[in-house]
Amino acid sequence: MAVTLPEVVEELLSEMAAAVRDGARSTARGLLNSTPHVPDEHLSSLKFVFGSSAIQALDLVDRESVTLISSPSGRRVYQVLGSSGKTYTCMTSCHYCSCPAFAFSVLRKSDSLLCKHLLAIYLSQVMRNCQQLSVSDKQLTDLLLMEKTQEA
Repeated sequence: MAVTLPEVVEELLSEMAAAVRDGARSTARGLLNSTPHVPDEHLSSLKFVFGSSAIQALDLVDRESVTLISSPSGRRVYQVLGSSGKTYTCMTSCHYCSCPAFAFSVLRKSDSLLCKHLLAIYLSQVMRNCQQLSVSDKQLTDLLLMEKTQEA
């Protein structure tokens, strides 16, 4: 049975999450510092699969550029403050990002699985370094409509 690249990425992220959880348990016992630690072999694997996007995504996570916006109805979107200073809206449920790199490299050319913003979201979840913002359903709708009018 052939293994696909998305399955490899999912497995890698699962292993990274387990390593961070194990590190958190050690921290609770006073064995390590409080910063989530991702083993070097996982970082090397990320770099192998995603190239320079992995480094850029990790930088976004380090700068706490990822925000999960949720509403009472359970809807969730992410906003990522990109390195250019522009904020991109992302949805992990359908693997979408509003950045031009996603439209070109992921959708048009199909030479990448994710843009750096989506990868930063997945890494921020693994590393437990995601900002949280709760808004009303109307505010979330307005945010998405504003994003849509800016794209047009």
